[in-house]
Amino acid sequence: MTAVTTTRPALRHRLAERGIDRALLLLVPGLLVTACLFLYPFLYGLQLSFAPRQGGVFANYARFFGDPYLRDTIWTTLGIALPATFVNVLASIPIAYVMRGRVRGKRLLTTILVVPITLGTVLTAQGLLMYGGEGGWLNKVLTAVGITDQPLPLVHNYTGVVLSLVITGFPFSFLLTLSYLSGIDPSLEKAAATLGANWVQRFRRITLPLLAPGLAITFCLSFVMAFSVFPSAQLVGDPANETRVISIAAYHAAFEEYDYSMGSAVAMIMAVLMLIVIGLVMAWRGTLYRGATGGKG
Repeated sequence: MTAVTTTRPALRHRLAERGIDRALLLLVPGLLVTACLFLYPFLYGLQLSFAPRQGGVFANYARFFGDPYLRDTIWTTLGIALPATFVNVLASIPIAYVMRGRVRGKRLLTTILVVPITLGTVLTAQGLLMYGGEGGWLNKVLTAVGITDQPLPLVHNYTGVVLSLVITGFPFSFLLTLSYLSGIDPSLEKAAATLGANWVQRFRRITLPLLAPGLAITFCLSFVMAFSVFPSAQLVGDPANETRVISIAAYHAAFEEYDYSMGSAVAMIMAVLMLIVIGLVMAWRGTLYRGATGGKG
């Protein structure tokens, strides 16, 4: 009798049989970097928040929620971040809807719309102070033509912070919305048009249901950016009162009181609040259209 020798399948074949693509191994370096730059600092801050200067394990959290001056920063931050996020997302829809087609000067218009990304938060705040302040050109023009008798309070208040967040956050919302809209197969709308649907019906019945899941992601990313507002609240807001957001409370605890444990606790509360809002939005997203996205490719 002759012995039958069997060769072991190659690694790529064994992985393929288990539904594993070798290309996924390329994610390992990225996962290691993420673990080093995000996971470790997060876990370190989490354990630090449970090591207060005095009191029990939950003393920092009890202090935060027991102090109205600290606790109210939650509602102040939500009152700034949510309206700014809604404005950015809602304003990006009609503009991106028009820009996804053949528009004359499309590249130039897109460049103008995303220019605020290059400015940054600090330069945007400086521009608002120069142009929207009491001595800025906008108030000078309004008073010169007789529209107002006195300068409008556009900075060093709630309005200034929201304007700053809208200016800096809109380009991201616009680019994300434009990418989602560009992925929707235009033949779907053309088919509806041949059946007699006008543009309002096509947008409401076809485009918006396909776009809504992407808008939920856009809303979450825009909200995270707005919720972590700090420079705008300091430069064009009223950081001691009207725009004392939760990030300012964390900074004050860590770098003014030098209580890093308390600062970490406030940061953890920020993270939980953002996760709650994101969870609610993603739960709402799950109730939307569940079929194919209609994307190209």
